[in-house]
Amino acid sequence: MTRRVRLKTLIAAVASVSLLLAGCTGTEGQTTASSGDGMVDFLNYGDFGGGAAPKPNYNPYLETTKLSAADYIYEPLMYVEGYSCKALPWLATSFQWTDPQTLVYTVRDGVKWNDGKPFSAADVAFTFNMIKKYPALDLRGVWTYLSTVKADGTKVTMSFKKPAASVFTLVSDVRIVPEHVWSKVADPTTFTNATAPVGTGPMKVKSFNPRQLVVERNPDYWQADKIKVKELRFNKADAGGQVEQLKLSRGEYDTNAMFVQDIKKAYVDRDPKNHHYWYAPGGVISVYMNLTETPFNDVAFRKALTTAFNHQQVIDRAQLGYVTQASQSGLVVPGQKDWLPQGLADDGRIKYDPAAADKALTDAGYAKDSKGHRLGKDGKPISFSFKVPGSYVDWVAAADILIKNLTALGFNVTKDTPTPEAHDQERATGNYDMMFGVHGGGCNMYANFSDPLNSARTAPIGKKADSNEIRWQDPKTDELLGQLETSPDEGTQKQAVAGLVDIMMNQVPMIPIWYGAKWFQYDTKKAEGWPNEQDPYADGGNGLVVLTHLVPSSGS
Repeated sequence: MTRRVRLKTLIAAVASVSLLLAGCTGTEGQTTASSGDGMVDFLNYGDFGGGAAPKPNYNPYLETTKLSAADYIYEPLMYVEGYSCKALPWLATSFQWTDPQTLVYTVRDGVKWNDGKPFSAADVAFTFNMIKKYPALDLRGVWTYLSTVKADGTKVTMSFKKPAASVFTLVSDVRIVPEHVWSKVADPTTFTNATAPVGTGPMKVKSFNPRQLVVERNPDYWQADKIKVKELRFNKADAGGQVEQLKLSRGEYDTNAMFVQDIKKAYVDRDPKNHHYWYAPGGVISVYMNLTETPFNDVAFRKALTTAFNHQQVIDRAQLGYVTQASQSGLVVPGQKDWLPQGLADDGRIKYDPAAADKALTDAGYAKDSKGHRLGKDGKPISFSFKVPGSYVDWVAAADILIKNLTALGFNVTKDTPTPEAHDQERATGNYDMMFGVHGGGCNMYANFSDPLNSARTAPIGKKADSNEIRWQDPKTDELLGQLETSPDEGTQKQAVAGLVDIMMNQVPMIPIWYGAKWFQYDTKKAEGWPNEQDPYADGGNGLVVLTHLVPSSGS
C-alpha cells in the first residue's frame, strides 16, 4: 500500500529546504563516475532501515530491524517483479505444477554461496523447514498451506494441504539461507547474522556504521556479468525531510524513494539531463460504499456513480499529478493489462461524465425534486456522509472534490474527519456510508480480489471484517475466487479474473479512483538502465532486478 502523505508538514519542509545553507549532509563529495573499467564505482542509495538506533542485522526474516543489505545478499526461488507481475527465474530456473497440490521447482546449477560453498536444493528444503519450525520467521505464512517441502537432486517438491495455486507468489518470495550456516544457529528468531553474512546474492557487506552501510559486489555471483556496480552505499536518513530533500535535489543520491512536494522544481529542474522520476502505479484507492445501506445496495445506483467523479481533478489537485486514474476492473493497468479480458474499452477506465450520471440516476428511479434534491425511491432526499481521516490532507482534498461532484448531482453529503485510528476502525466495523479504501496493487491475483470481495472475509455490521469492509456477498464472486485460488492453469486463472473484472465493471462493488504512487527518483550521471515509464521492466522498489540492468552512464 502506498504511504499516505501528510502534505501540510511536507509543504513546510519543502519551503524550508530553499533556506538551508550547504552543509554537512553525509554524502557530499561522493559523485565520482565510472572508473573506466566498464563498472560504476558506487551508487548512493537512501536509508538502510534498522530503526532509530540501527545495529548490524542481516537476518532476512527480521523485517523490522534488518538492514537493507539483506535484500542484496539473500535471494528467492523466483522473482515476481512488481510492475507486470512476471515471474523471473532466479535461484530456480523453472517451476511446474504437477497437480493442483504439488509444485516442483528446478534449482539452478552452478550457484555458490559467497563463502565459496555450493548452493543446492537441500538449502531450499532446509530453509522452508526451518521457518516451519520457527513460525515467527514465516513472514508470508506459507506453512498455513504447505504440508511438506523435500529436495531430490536439483528438484524441490512442495506439497500443499489443498489446491493452492494462489500461494505461488508467497513461496516463490521466501529468501533462501545456507544450511551449513543456519543449521548451527541456536535460535534463528534472534540471530542477527551480523558477521560476514553468507548468501547467494550480488552483494556482500563491506562496512557499517550508524551513518552509512556499504555493500560490495560479489565477484562469484551466479550472474556476475550483469552486475556493473562495485558498491552500493546506503545512508541513514534521520535528519528529517528538509535535509533529505536537499540531498536529493543536489544530486547526492543516485536513487531514492521519497515524497517531494514539487518534484519537477525541487529535483528535475536542478539537472534536467540526469534527474528523473517514475511513480509506478500501486494500490487501488476506491470509493467504498456501505453495501448494507440504501441506496448503496442498489447496483443501478452504484453503476450510475461510476461516471460521477472527476478523477482528473483529484489527480491534478489532490495528488499533485503524480498518479493515474484507476481502472474500474480492479487491476493495475497498464502493468497488469495481460490479465484484462479482451475488448475492455480504455482498459476499464471510466470517463467523468456528470450528465450521464444524472441520467442514469434518474433512469434508475432516483429523480430530483423541484429544488434539485436527489430523491430516494421512498421520495425523500438522499443524505449521507463521506468519512476521511482529517490528517490525511491529500485524501481530504480528494474527498472534497468527490463531495462537490456528488452535491452537483443533488445529494446532501456531509464530510466527517475522524482520526486515522477511528476511521480505520469504523471502516472495519461497517460504521460508515461512504469513504476511501485501498485494495489490490500486488501480484497475487487471488489476494487482489479476495481481500475486498470474498464473503468469507466480511462480517456483520458492528463486527470487524477481516478485509471485505464493504460487506460484498455474492455466490458468483466466491465461485470465481475459488477457481483463482486453486487452479494452477493460467488459462483458468485468467478466465476467473475476467469474471471478477466483469463483476467489478457491471455490479460495481466499489469505485476505483486513482492508483497510489510508488515513489522512485533516479539520477543518470553515473548509471543508466533504471526502470521508467518507457522501459517498465520492474518498479523502482525491485532492487535485485534493477541492479542487473544498471550500466555506467554513456555520458560519464
